[in-house]
Amino acid sequence: MKFLIRRVIFYVITAWAAVTLNFFIPRLLPGDPVQSLINKYQGRLSTDAIQSLYVLFGLDEKSSLWDDYVKYWTGLFKGDFGISFTYFPTPVSEVISQSLPWTLLLVGISTVLGFILGTLAGVGLGWRRGTWADGLLPVANFFSAIPYFWLGLIAISLFAVIIPIFPASGGYEGGLIPDFSADFIGSAIYHGILPALTIVISSIAGWILSMRNMMVTVSSEDYVTVAQAKGLSERKVMFGYAARNAVLPSISGFALSLGFIVGGTLVTEMVFSYPGIGFTLFQAISSKDYPLMQGIFLIITLSVLVANMVADFAYAVLDPRTRQEG
Repeated sequence: MKFLIRRVIFYVITAWAAVTLNFFIPRLLPGDPVQSLINKYQGRLSTDAIQSLYVLFGLDEKSSLWDDYVKYWTGLFKGDFGISFTYFPTPVSEVISQSLPWTLLLVGISTVLGFILGTLAGVGLGWRRGTWADGLLPVANFFSAIPYFWLGLIAISLFAVIIPIFPASGGYEGGLIPDFSADFIGSAIYHGILPALTIVISSIAGWILSMRNMMVTVSSEDYVTVAQAKGLSERKVMFGYAARNAVLPSISGFALSLGFIVGGTLVTEMVFSYPGIGFTLFQAISSKDYPLMQGIFLIITLSVLVANMVADFAYAVLDPRTRQEG
């Protein structure tokens, strides 16, 4: 129980610090987003509304920084992230709610699938080290060294241009209305196959290499030798003894990967023009959209913290030695 309380307090303090930094950092960026908004609409917004816009976006010079900070926290508790500059006058919460599901489905499924396949492959390669299967390691090293965006460009060139099997961009066929109809879901899956394969192929190699190395190390431990001497089946020893302990270091990495699912794979979404939250963040940074940047950063930060907290507790369950009171 003490372990649980300590970890919860730690993450609460970390969340407060993250939210505070999330408030101050965008305000340190150069530029005037209100003036950029007026220039963007090219006369369709009256210059007489400048002061009202500053107040609306929480940038009123007559208001102290502390007052803005208190208003920011008050808005967070109410679920109000402000008004987006880029998608004015759409609220930030609505912009995020429209783009977040795309990223969660694409990057989430790809990350989990890459972890499962990579871990299982790493277990097999590490347990049967020295066989012909080790010849696959250079291939894994090759793909782990290729950035997402470069692999994405190669995939588009091969499977969307030379062999036009999949679409090169977009999240669904133009003209369809986003809903739960069979046509829209089928189109969304079809458009997501190529970027998903890009993420899986790029990430699976790292999981294979890390898990294989840990399996090689764990396989020589005494408890594995004793389990084999007891006459337990090879499958039982491999998964119940060796893999269970070898997977522990990968839990933290996987938790971080789950946390960054919300952030999406920014460059991959840009390459495929995929309507996820990563591409939305890029647009917000380009437009100096403080409220949208803050909203997305906050969602990403909290998701990473929650993922780390889950990893801590899962690690404690898998390895009781990590619990200090034990």
